Amino acid sequence: MSRVLNGIVAVCPDLGIGCHGNLPWHPLRLSNEFKHFRRMTATASVKDKQNVVIMGRKTWFSIPEKNRPLNNRINIVLSRELKAPPAGAHHLAPDFSSALRLVDTELAEQADQVWVIGGSSLYKELLESPGTRRLFVTRILKQFECDTFLPEICPDRYRLLPEFPGVPEELQEENGVQYRFEVYESIDV
Repeated sequence: MSRVLNGIVAVCPDLGIGCHGNLPWHPLRLSNEFKHFRRMTATASVKDKQNVVIMGRKTWFSIPEKNRPLNNRINIVLSRELKAPPAGAHHLAPDFSSALRLVDTELAEQADQVWVIGGSSLYKELLESPGTRRLFVTRILKQFECDTFLPEICPDRYRLLPEFPGVPEELQEENGVQYRFEVYESIDV
């Protein structure tokens, strides 16, 4: 049985996900949105296993140093340039498929769910890859300046689920910013 791959991302109305190496709304903090990210990516469904977070090098370095690695998760950083995992990262892989092989071989006994947490090109690979994929999207309902974007979620490949366990359905608001949580699942073609 092939593994379900998850992606999680917060996007502005124009699908912007970053600006100058930070979240677009930085320095504004959306604490409850961050708690949602942490709960989804850190909560394993199997006792004595940990979830895996896969991220690109720029995403890794955008995380404040004091928060690296993301605790209670196996952190895999993708980079073609680095020769060793950056300080604090658990594993280094040259590309997405190598990271997935690592999860299914060396990490098979300890890995539970796999979460892609950025950046843009990694989300693109996730969205275009075969198999069952889920994308957990926080729709920020306010536009901020962005220079990095999520690829379009194609309606012929992904459907918006009406609900998902553990994901609040109601409109959220923090620091004057409204947002809602959405979950998309790949459509078997």
